[in-house]
Amino acid sequence: MKAFTTAVAGALAAALVSAAPQAVDTTFPYTGPAVPVGDLVDQTVNGNGQGFPRLVEHPAVKPSSANPTNNINVISYSYIPDGVHVHFQTPFGIGGEPRVHWGEEPDKLWHSTKGTTRTYDRTPPCSEVAVTQCSQFFHEVSLSGLKPGKTYYYQIPGGNGTTQSDILYFSTAKAAGDKTPFSIAVLNDMGYTNAAGTFQQLQKAVDDGIAFAWHGGDLSYADDWYSGILPCADDWPVCYNGTNNTGQLPPGDFPPTYFLPLPEGEIPNQGGPYGGDMSPIYESNWDLWQQWILNITTKVPYMVIPGNHEASCAEFDGPNNELTSMLVNNVTTGNLTTGKSELTYYSCPESQRNFTAYNHRFRMPGDEVGGVGNFWYSFDFGLAHFIAFNGETDYYQSPEFPFVADLTGNETHPLENQTFPTDSGPFGAIDGSYKNNSAYQQLQWIQKDLASIDRTKTPWVFAMSHRPMYSTEVSSYQTHMRNAFEGLFIKYNVDAYFSGHIHWYERLWPLGVNSTIDMSGVVNNNTYKLVEGRKSLVHLINGMAGNIESHSTLGTDKVLNITAVLDFEHYGYSKLTVHNETTATWDYIKGDDGSIGDTLTLIKA
Repeated sequence: MKAFTTAVAGALAAALVSAAPQAVDTTFPYTGPAVPVGDLVDQTVNGNGQGFPRLVEHPAVKPSSANPTNNINVISYSYIPDGVHVHFQTPFGIGGEPRVHWGEEPDKLWHSTKGTTRTYDRTPPCSEVAVTQCSQFFHEVSLSGLKPGKTYYYQIPGGNGTTQSDILYFSTAKAAGDKTPFSIAVLNDMGYTNAAGTFQQLQKAVDDGIAFAWHGGDLSYADDWYSGILPCADDWPVCYNGTNNTGQLPPGDFPPTYFLPLPEGEIPNQGGPYGGDMSPIYESNWDLWQQWILNITTKVPYMVIPGNHEASCAEFDGPNNELTSMLVNNVTTGNLTTGKSELTYYSCPESQRNFTAYNHRFRMPGDEVGGVGNFWYSFDFGLAHFIAFNGETDYYQSPEFPFVADLTGNETHPLENQTFPTDSGPFGAIDGSYKNNSAYQQLQWIQKDLASIDRTKTPWVFAMSHRPMYSTEVSSYQTHMRNAFEGLFIKYNVDAYFSGHIHWYERLWPLGVNSTIDMSGVVNNNTYKLVEGRKSLVHLINGMAGNIESHSTLGTDKVLNITAVLDFEHYGYSKLTVHNETTATWDYIKGDDGSIGDTLTLIKA
C-alpha cells in the first residue's frame, strides 16, 4: 500500500474536482521503450512470451481469408434498461458507423440499429501485431425498447475488410418483479492462468441456463506482462520467463526449454512445464483474455466492475526495481537492476494509464441509470436489484488516488515524483472536500439508488465491488471501504455484499459495524436469516477464480472468528440462485470437478 501524502491545505482541500471520465494526464513525458516487452530473450512484439510460442486464441468471427487485413475479434453484450448493449472490437474499425441487424427470429433480422465507435492509441498499435489477436476500435450498439425476458437474434455485418458474424442470439433481462427463479455466475480475479477448471465450469453453467455472469474486477491481469523480466521467487516451481528456481535467473544463459514448442496436447493459455502463460505485452493480455472468454460473452451478458489490475500497466516495481530500469530509464536488455524505484503515474505509456483499456473494452449501463460508465451502475433482474460500484476510486482514501490526494501545500498539480503508477480518476465529481465521502458523486448515486428501490418488486438487493470490507486477511483498505459504504448498505438492508481481491473463498458470518457478529441472523452454519430492519450485512469473498498470482495464503495465522468458511486450496466460482421472494442460495462451485465447496441459504423472515 502506498503511504498517503500530506493533506491539501485551505481552499484547495474543499475545491470541486470533477472528471467523468478523467482524461489521461500528459504533463510529464513517458521515457520508456516505444513498446515495453516483458521478455528478456526476444524484445520484439512477436516475442516468445516467457517460454511459450506466442499465445493464440480464436477470434469471435473467423476471417474469410487466410491473411485477413481486419477482423471482428471480440463480441460481448450487457444489459441496459429495456434492452441490451452489443459491443464488438476490431483492429482497424468498421469503415463507417457500426451496425447490428436483429429480430425475433433468426431468419427475419428486419431491424437495423446504428451505433458509435471509440478508440485509443494503444501500445503497440494493431498495425504491429497479428490482426486476429488485436483490438483497437471498440464498437457500441444499443438495442432498446425490447421485450423483457425474451430471446432475440442478431448479426454484425462486415465492413472495412471484416467478415460478418454468424447469427447470434441474446436474452433480455426479466422484468423487475418477475417471479421466475434464476441463477447467475459470480466471480472475481479471473485471468486465464490457473483458471481452466473455473472456465470449464462457467461454460457448463452457461449451457445450463445461467442468466448472466457478474465479474467483480481483476479481469485479465494484463499488468502482469512484466513477469518475464522478474527473477524467480523461492516458492515458484517454474518461473514465468521459462527458467526454474535453481539459481539461473534472468538475465543470463537461458535453458534450451525456453525455445521448445508446447508438449502435445498442452493448452498454451493454461500454464505448463516450460513457464507461465502471460503475454509479454500488456495490451496482448487484454486481447487474449477477451477472446478466451468468448464462449461466455457471446452467450450471456458479461457484467464487469473494475479492480486494481485494471488501473495501469504496473502497480509496483519488481524486487530489483526492474520496471524502473525499463519504463523510466529505457533499459531493455542486460542487467535491469536499479538501486531505487522511481515509478510514477507517467512511467506507463499514455494508453496504459487511468483504466484506459478497461474503459474501452467494456460497455456497462452506468450512463443509462445515472451512474458513471463502467464504474458504477445498477440493474434489475426478476426479483433482484444488483448494484455494481467502484472500490478502486471515487471515495476518500480509495486505493487508487486522485491527483488532489498527491498535492502538498498550495500546489494545483502534483510534481512527477509525487504521483503513483495507479493514480486514477476521479471518474465522478467531488463536490467539496475530497476528504468527505458524502461529497463524492459515487456515494451520492449509491444512496439515491438504494433509496429508490421498490422492494415489493425486487425484494433482493445484492451489491458488489472488487475489494472486501472484512476478511481474515486484514488490510487498511478494508477500513476505508467500510467508512465509505458499510453504513449505507446496512441502512438500506442490502442482503449481501460480494467481493474478491483476496485470492481465496471466504464466507463471513453476518456482520454489523466494527465486525460485530449478528447471531440473530444465524440459523445454522449454512443458513442465514435476513430480518427486516437488521443492522448487519452478509459478506462473501469470491477471489478464487484463478490467475497468474495463484492463491492467497493464510500462513500460520488463525482464522478470525468472523469467518464461517475459508478455502485457499481450490479454484472456482459461485452461483447465486434467487428462488422466490424469501429464499436464495449461494453455492461455491469448485473448478476441478464441479462439486459444491460451500452452500449458503439466505431466507427472509
